Amino acid sequence: MSAISQETLKTLDIEAIRREFPVLHQEINGKPLAYFDNAATTQKPNAVIKALSGYYEGYNANIHRGIHTLAEKATKAYEATRVSLQAFLNAKESEEIIFTKGTTESINLVAATYGRKNVKQGDEIIVSGLEHHSNIVPWQMLAEEKGATIKVIPVKENGELDYDQYFSLLNSKTKIVAVNHASNSLGTINPVKDIIKAAHDAGAIVLIDGAQASAHLAIDVQELDCDFYAISAHKFYGPTGTGALYGKRRLLEDMPPYQGGGEMIKDVSFEGTTYNDIPYKFEAGTPNIADVVAFKAAIEFVNSTGKPAMAKYEAELLKYATEAISSVKDIRLIGTSVNKVSVLSFVVEGIHHFDIGQMLDARGVAVRTGHHCTQPLMDRFGIEGTVRASFAVYNTKEEINRMVEGLERIVKFMK
Repeated sequence: MSAISQETLKTLDIEAIRREFPVLHQEINGKPLAYFDNAATTQKPNAVIKALSGYYEGYNANIHRGIHTLAEKATKAYEATRVSLQAFLNAKESEEIIFTKGTTESINLVAATYGRKNVKQGDEIIVSGLEHHSNIVPWQMLAEEKGATIKVIPVKENGELDYDQYFSLLNSKTKIVAVNHASNSLGTINPVKDIIKAAHDAGAIVLIDGAQASAHLAIDVQELDCDFYAISAHKFYGPTGTGALYGKRRLLEDMPPYQGGGEMIKDVSFEGTTYNDIPYKFEAGTPNIADVVAFKAAIEFVNSTGKPAMAKYEAELLKYATEAISSVKDIRLIGTSVNKVSVLSFVVEGIHHFDIGQMLDARGVAVRTGHHCTQPLMDRFGIEGTVRASFAVYNTKEEINRMVEGLERIVKFMK
């Protein structure tokens, strides 16, 4: 197994980074925790935890409507996160950032508003065979309601999309293309800029599911020219239950509200209602203020650590783990694209993935097992599920060695 380069190690002080994550410093079943379930959710640094408790301890108040000091402080902190997200995604203006519960709600928002208004009977929606259920089911619901058709970009044996097939699917009936930036199951990075351009040439709009990309890849929504981009805070060191939807202003302004209630209105009477401007038109009700405030601390953690350095380190971890696991008897990798984020999926011939997960957990190694909310993708490969190890900046080569040693023991004694 090749070692992680000294050049990369000089870029980041991994031990100092690890000290910022209190949950990592514990034992599971009497063994030091090695947390490799980062594609499901990343752990949270002290700064995020302190920001969350700091809101409740210091200035808990509802936002936008109050004029007292606590309300103004809470509003300022909440809106500061919107500005940080604008910069993080390189949106043209902060009003193009809509706060949601996360990627799932962001996709549902677009399907229920833009989709219902613009998709008609006989139209077509394209998704890919790599998609999470959250980027399949909302479009199926819309297609069923409107009499539209879902078309699927096939997945090749190495886990990449078949782009020749994608181009052949595009036509004048295509209204929406919805694909992920990176696969949560296989780690495959899709060339979304090319996907977007081809869709636009056909007259379609594009939504990008950026849940897995946000922690690993540079995101520039203006350069990509995507119409919508959805992310979740908890996928890159932030709290659960909050996320954002980026949308181009002209599209957001033309879309009807997603929900009715407070904040999304200007004037209400029994004769009719005047809706608020974006972004507030899509943010009905009291929001998840504390977690949005803490979301900013997660963005600052990524920015201060440096996403390019993080991505480089994670790529070396992925390479190290791939080489090591490939040497274990009876292991077969699922998804072997050379262009991946730090996600490694595999099966062990003759041993159920659930059993592998339990036995690794007994050794303190946390991996994800199952279909990873990508059942159609598992069907494509003729399997029920995989073992998935996904790496973050706080993981180490030594932790990977422990996982590999565990797998070697499991294979030896289960065969």
